[in-house]
Amino acid sequence: MKRKVLSVLLCTGLVVSMLAGCGSGNSNNGSDSGSDSSSAESSDESSDMEYVKDKGTLVVGITNFEPMDYKDDSGEWVGFDADMATAFAENLGVDVEFIEIDWDNKILELDSKTIDCVWNGMTLTDEVTSSMECTDAYLQNAQVVVVPSDVADQYQDIDSLSDLSFAVEAGSAGEEEVSALGLNYTPVTAQSDALMEVAAGTSDAAVIDLLMAAAMIGEGTSYADLTYTVSLNSEEYGVGFRQGSDLAGELNNFFAQCYEDGTIQACAEKYGVQAALIEQ
Repeated sequence: MKRKVLSVLLCTGLVVSMLAGCGSGNSNNGSDSGSDSSSAESSDESSDMEYVKDKGTLVVGITNFEPMDYKDDSGEWVGFDADMATAFAENLGVDVEFIEIDWDNKILELDSKTIDCVWNGMTLTDEVTSSMECTDAYLQNAQVVVVPSDVADQYQDIDSLSDLSFAVEAGSAGEEEVSALGLNYTPVTAQSDALMEVAAGTSDAAVIDLLMAAAMIGEGTSYADLTYTVSLNSEEYGVGFRQGSDLAGELNNFFAQCYEDGTIQACAEKYGVQAALIEQ
């Protein structure tokens, strides 16, 4: 049933060039050499890719979000996004480091250079695309309502949701949807926390990403008594870098290469998100 719903819901870069300045050609008391040096430094400072390569680490901002970014039994970060981020870092010739962030502060963390990108099933909202240099979309998604299975038949359309209390991740696309509908909700730190609120009975329902719901709730999961019903929207995932970053274009090229050689398909199948892939 879940795979059928997922399939139905989901069947629907700017590359910035950095040019180093050249000397003006005027020989004025050796000023040519100084001008070239200054231009080179300016070019290095304006290239986010060179900044990351110089420090040797791509720092990725994430939350605990299965199947995109989560820890395996050994404590290592894995998931579709985590694996692709690791592969991209290797392609750049640098290490990867994952840092859990407060999702509501993702733009601040990025601009302050605490992290180099936000790569965590991030919906390409107007706020995100206006505040970050984003890649092309690579996965389709939706925001869905999660409720206890024994009451799911009562909540099959938007009108039926008005009396429910919701838990949603602060700063998420889910919060945006419930806010727009005027529903009663409590913001929490992560989508996984929203699920725990429903499981504990402290909230009637949650709104989370469809891809997360398909992986984390229902038969055979830790939340066997939860299910998802209403889809509130359709959306797309992208990766966000600092505004003007040349890494967004570089990652677009990497995605296209991985799509062509089958790497991204294999990774998607590993984590069960192949139906959501967007051709690059």
